[in-house]
Amino acid sequence: MRQSWEEYFLMLAGHVSTRGTCDRLQAGCVLVRDKRILATGYNGSLPGADHCNDVGHLIMNGHCVATEHAERNAVANAARVGVSTMGATAFITHTPCWDCIKHLAAAGITSIIYDLEYDNARSTHPPNLDQILQKAGIQLVQYRR
Repeated sequence: MRQSWEEYFLMLAGHVSTRGTCDRLQAGCVLVRDKRILATGYNGSLPGADHCNDVGHLIMNGHCVATEHAERNAVANAARVGVSTMGATAFITHTPCWDCIKHLAAAGITSIIYDLEYDNARSTHPPNLDQILQKAGIQLVQYRR
């Protein structure tokens, strides 16, 4: 049976996540518009910086802050090559944190589809998240197999 587009892009996000350099969680993100891939990103250290996998983690408030998140890396990768993300969908391996949701929204992403629930990310969400997203015209959906 042929995969749906959602399955396909989430599978690609999973593959992209294998490049992640923080072993606490390997996350991947694929930005798509009109069934075309715009950019990808995975969680990893800043360019030229040591990787968590090699030197350990820098933990603050329960999060490793040595790495940049997959979502923000995908947006940055699109910006580096001059690709607009307006009206795109973000396919993500795990629940995005609140900061990444805001970053994706600011980049013009209108739909966020994630695969796996990551409870630690939910702890960052404001209690009225659904109302905020509705007003901003952004859809946040967990993919159901």
